[in-house]
Amino acid sequence: MTEIRIGTLDEFPADDYRILAVGDFEFGVFHFDGRLVAWENNCPHFNGPACQGRVFHKVGETILADGTSGGLAFEKIRQVICPWHGYEFNLETGRHPGDPRMRLREVKLDIQGDVVFAQLPD
Repeated sequence: MTEIRIGTLDEFPADDYRILAVGDFEFGVFHFDGRLVAWENNCPHFNGPACQGRVFHKVGETILADGTSGGLAFEKIRQVICPWHGYEFNLETGRHPGDPRMRLREVKLDIQGDVVFAQLPD
């Protein structure tokens, strides 16, 4: 692994993300709920740019005892949707909600003071 400086905390606004490239390696850095997470910009489904999709709160549906819908509601969980085929990934875990074996590869971040470093594969 190679550690590189990717910026300062103020360069990653809250509730937003940036796509960064180092050589051929691309990754997305997401800032939500007061923390930064990063994922390789590569969808495990078909190698699409997963981190370049829309970010939204997961939508849940309540099913009542009689099997009917109690309505839809946004949950606290945030997800990013791969723009190629709509695969969704939890921003906190990188996992697909329907198949936890399908997941994004994490890029570890290290914050020293207000400087952000990323651990990139060699």
